[in-house]
Amino acid sequence: MKLTYKQRLFLYFAIIFTLFTAGIFVFEQSRERRLRTEALEEKLDAYAEIINSSHGFLSLDSLEQLLPSNIRLTLIDNDGNVLYDNSVKDVHTLENHTMRPEVQAAIAKGRGSNIRMSASLNKEYLYYAKKIGNGYVRVALPYDIQTRRFLEPDNLFLYFILAFFFIILILLNAITNRFGKSIRQLRDFVMTSDSDKLPKLDFPNDELGQISTKLVENYKQLRRSQKRIALEREKLLQHVHSSEEGICFFSADRNVEFYNGLFIQYLNTISSEPNSNPKEIFSDSAFDELNDFLSREDKEENYFEIHIRKHGRLFILRLNIFEDRSFEIVLNDMTEEEKTRLLKQEMTSNIAHELRTPVTSIRGYLETVLVQSALDENKKQHFISKAYNQTIILSELIGDMSLITKIEEAPTSFRKEEVNIYQLLNELNDDLATALQSKNIVMTTNNIPESLAINGNRSLLYSIFRNLVDNTIRYAGEDVTICVSVYNEDKDYYYFSFYDTGVGISDEKHLKRLFERFYRVNEGRTRDTGGSGLGLSIVKNAIAFHNGSIIAKNRKEGGLEFLFKLKK
Repeated sequence: MKLTYKQRLFLYFAIIFTLFTAGIFVFEQSRERRLRTEALEEKLDAYAEIINSSHGFLSLDSLEQLLPSNIRLTLIDNDGNVLYDNSVKDVHTLENHTMRPEVQAAIAKGRGSNIRMSASLNKEYLYYAKKIGNGYVRVALPYDIQTRRFLEPDNLFLYFILAFFFIILILLNAITNRFGKSIRQLRDFVMTSDSDKLPKLDFPNDELGQISTKLVENYKQLRRSQKRIALEREKLLQHVHSSEEGICFFSADRNVEFYNGLFIQYLNTISSEPNSNPKEIFSDSAFDELNDFLSREDKEENYFEIHIRKHGRLFILRLNIFEDRSFEIVLNDMTEEEKTRLLKQEMTSNIAHELRTPVTSIRGYLETVLVQSALDENKKQHFISKAYNQTIILSELIGDMSLITKIEEAPTSFRKEEVNIYQLLNELNDDLATALQSKNIVMTTNNIPESLAINGNRSLLYSIFRNLVDNTIRYAGEDVTICVSVYNEDKDYYYFSFYDTGVGISDEKHLKRLFERFYRVNEGRTRDTGGSGLGLSIVKNAIAFHNGSIIAKNRKEGGLEFLFKLKK
């Protein structure tokens, strides 16, 4: 059976105190026995001195009457021969006593004692021998019950020791209970530490209690830290899983610790052979630069980055080395970002090109007016009018660019409201009446009820239809009919058709590019007809703002048709 800490502590203290008590008891018993023996020897020594004071055997006979009857008296010469023994009638029958232990002690120290069985009388005696003159006087007392009792220590000390022993055991039990309480509470705390319900602790106000209290506080703090770390780790793992980057963590010896699915996906896209083990990155030739960097012994940098082009896609690989020499590898597909960068670069170039034309024209017209002082007034007015028209084109270009940027980057700045489409189209027809009449263009509506309304931004909805009509005015030709209709409806969307009966687009490869910025179809749709080249791009972005989409197609009967949907 396994002992508790309190039981073991009590047992250890009890054993130590038992040994200590037993030692004291044995020492005291031995000491008292020795003192009693010395007292008896002193008495026997007094008998020996009395005998020494007598002269001759006649005196001994008279002295023997004064001595106790059980005293055995023996006189021995220097050679060990027995001269007299009151317990033996014929001393000549006795053997030499030189080798008797008490005689040997007297020879060596002048006196000696011994308890032994008498070889002559076959009886146990307490012998005492003393060197006197040319011989030895030996006095012996029978070692009987009476003598034994005299030499035995007093039992009072034994009773005292036993009483003291049990009192100490009780005190030890109380002390070990006090020590054991702290240990027991610590044990209960540790045993229930995995649960949320921790026991109520009450440690004693001593060093062990202070240590126990500190241990519990440290444990609680450690547990709180572990919970925070676990929570942060869970957040990190969730972030890694949901990240749009392929991430893999490796130990210092290149063992995989954690990775997400995108890492394997990108790794297979780059690698020549499919695999599901992230460690294959260290053996694929496409990552030779990475492996060369990791293999360098003298590298001081903890960061490494390369671009990898494979199968028409661009990837960026980043390596971060941590303090413990573990590291992470991040793979990111930069293809779309690269396309966006190239698109922005192309757009910047197109913007510069589109701005250059009206600015150059304005500069040329104004320089002519300024330099050619001989120009008549009509010529000057002609050039000034031309410059003014170019400023209008430039203003429209800047306005259209600003509108597209605002739709893409700050869509929340457009306030939504209920917009009546029927009224909006009538307003548009009135605004463009002059331009429509100049080209003999008729604008009609079909299946658009007067109550048709859309929850959207009025300015953007107006720009959708305005730019479509402007596109027809500029490029469709003359004697054209425009028709705007709702050809379908469901619970979420209105489906619109906008078509004209103009020239259309003969090469359909241009249809999918109509909504690109600054894109113009060569046939009949050049910069000379006006416009910023951003009208249809604005239409696409404004429709997307209203959760819709648009496509363009040639009509079988002739002309160009736009089909789009707008969320109710």
